[in-house]
Amino acid sequence: MYQVRGQSWLKHGDFVLWDCLCMQLAFLVAYLLKFGIEFPYSDYGYRSLIAVMALEQICFSFFIKNYKNILRRGFWVELQKTVIYVSIVVGGLLLYFFVLKISEVYSRSVIIWLWVIGIVLVMMERMFWKKYIRKRLKNKGHLNRMVLISTVSHVREALAWLEKIDLKDFSITDVILTDRESAGLKEIQGIPLWYGYEKGLEILREKVVDEVFLDSSCDMQFMNEYLEACMEMGIAFHYQLDGRYGASHNTIVEEFGNQMVLTTSLKLAEGGQVFLKRLLDIAGGLVGLILTAILTVILGPIIYLQSPGPIFFAQERIGKNGRHFRLYKFRSMYLDAEERKKELMAQNKMDGFMFKMDHDPRIIPIGHFIRKTSLDEFPQFYNVLKGDMSLVGTRPPTVDEFVQYEDHHRARLSIKPGLTGMWQVSGRSDIVNFEEVVALDKKYIEEWSLWLDIKILFQTVKVVLTGKGSV
Repeated sequence: MYQVRGQSWLKHGDFVLWDCLCMQLAFLVAYLLKFGIEFPYSDYGYRSLIAVMALEQICFSFFIKNYKNILRRGFWVELQKTVIYVSIVVGGLLLYFFVLKISEVYSRSVIIWLWVIGIVLVMMERMFWKKYIRKRLKNKGHLNRMVLISTVSHVREALAWLEKIDLKDFSITDVILTDRESAGLKEIQGIPLWYGYEKGLEILREKVVDEVFLDSSCDMQFMNEYLEACMEMGIAFHYQLDGRYGASHNTIVEEFGNQMVLTTSLKLAEGGQVFLKRLLDIAGGLVGLILTAILTVILGPIIYLQSPGPIFFAQERIGKNGRHFRLYKFRSMYLDAEERKKELMAQNKMDGFMFKMDHDPRIIPIGHFIRKTSLDEFPQFYNVLKGDMSLVGTRPPTVDEFVQYEDHHRARLSIKPGLTGMWQVSGRSDIVNFEEVVALDKKYIEEWSLWLDIKILFQTVKVVLTGKGSV
């Protein structure tokens, strides 16, 4: 799934959220300065005022364009924008008092202090958060990994243009040239250089690749071949426009730096949709970790008594576009389970690159219960909160499963893996054909929406309570 590089206010949803929190904190401090140690939320009038202020902040974000180019703004410009923002918010409250004729209910000094403290806190928050984001953008580990496809004559120009893009959210990890090989030239500007279509496909298969950028100097034949390959593997594909292009239902024309490009992906999602999905993950992750702590106190001693050793099981899995991460579970098997897996491969009920079997002898007594009820999955809420996984997504494969993947299997990794997903609520272990799992995962990615995630979460609760399809 590809997040569209949009210009909407939701692109900066993090700033909207932080500004709301800072204004709430400013109100709390203003109230305490006026009335002393007294809880403001116990007063109905001030409690409703807080709700009105939060609502108007969100509404104003649509219209006043206070977040446009926020990452590029310097100190004095940001101070000006902050004063305007806080003044509009406080002005909205005054208008609210006037319309309802309730100004006598509220202290004027609280409102004045709210304005002053609000400017200070919002300004400090914006400068700190911008510094954090800029630092994060300089860390290539947090950036999308992009492969550039170009020609010998045009590659330096294409690299120079891509490097000039301000505050870019990607880094060029490899360059593929579609024409003749230059003798002895193995890298360009410190970036590995590869030649030919077959080698290019090998790079896309073997490395972590989030996006592919093909510039307009390449022949249309390469454009079509790489487009088809990227769509099969679920990799976002950009083509620099020069008037020659085709389009599909998941294709958009977008601004990339100062150029217009054609972007194609299995699923195109607006920044606001991705932000809300992450917000849902954080909320669910926090609640899940609290439940995990309670379960650890209950299940931990039982697991240890039945099989002395670690309570938690950690395993390297493959995440979005081939990224490696450590997945955590409550341990439901004996410590030598991985070694014994090879002996049991003949009893694998799955047709493909996954392992499932009935009456697995590697499972400890309590393990049957926690797997049946899916309690073993709860530590993965840490992975969700950390950002390696999402509440809803696709099942993360093991490393040995991933190395056997064909191109079309990689498409299921174009989105973050999830605690649950369409496969889990469509039969779980009753599905024994891996190609059917891949088809369900691709269907989820292509049809993704926040409402679909919520629907799958409710279906997951039903599946867990009934134990349908579990092993």
